[in-house]
Amino acid sequence: MKKNIILMGPPGAGKGTLAKQLKSSLNLVHISTGDMFRENIKGGTALGLLAKSYIDKGDLVPDQVTIDMLKARLAEKDCENGFLLDGFPRTLPQAEALERLSKEINRPIEVVVNLDCNNEELIRRISGRRVCKNCGAPYHIVTMKPKVEGVCDLCGGPLYQRADDNEEALKVRLDHYVTDTKPLLDFYKQRGLLENFNSLVGSQELFNQVSKFLTK
Repeated sequence: MKKNIILMGPPGAGKGTLAKQLKSSLNLVHISTGDMFRENIKGGTALGLLAKSYIDKGDLVPDQVTIDMLKARLAEKDCENGFLLDGFPRTLPQAEALERLSKEINRPIEVVVNLDCNNEELIRRISGRRVCKNCGAPYHIVTMKPKVEGVCDLCGGPLYQRADDNEEALKVRLDHYVTDTKPLLDFYKQRGLLENFNSLVGSQELFNQVSKFLTK
């Protein structure tokens, strides 16, 4: 079985959903840079406040800020048996830093799973996302509606749209993806680590295909 996995793809391609499914089935740690940012922002750390100033505009957080957060996370004991990286790396310097870091801690990346998705579907998915302010449970105004509009099924907390999930910020994020992140596909292809999957097949079928590949 392959472990120490990177999940790649544009925002809204389904990386977070797939990571949670794989985490359960493969017993790996799911590391989302988005979650790391939100935890640091909620905790009021210096790194968190700095990251927030970029995230709210839809811009990428500077590499060194992200790398510093990730380095601390990978050093934790629960990463010893493997991890799923969701949202990192997003730039070539990040990929090079991760390559060095993973070798230093003897946890090299074994495969890069890339999810393909067209822009129209990405905009539909992300602009409709809602999140519980209390517990973080995800919803969608079309595909995953709560039982009561605006209210979390799990804890009764209010649902909201993240600042970076509106269409204007999303377009900025997609532009950054094309410019900064898409070139990483060639970086990992050259290293023989890249595997592409079509995320339009649906979350369950996508999970089936990726899970079968990782465990063969």
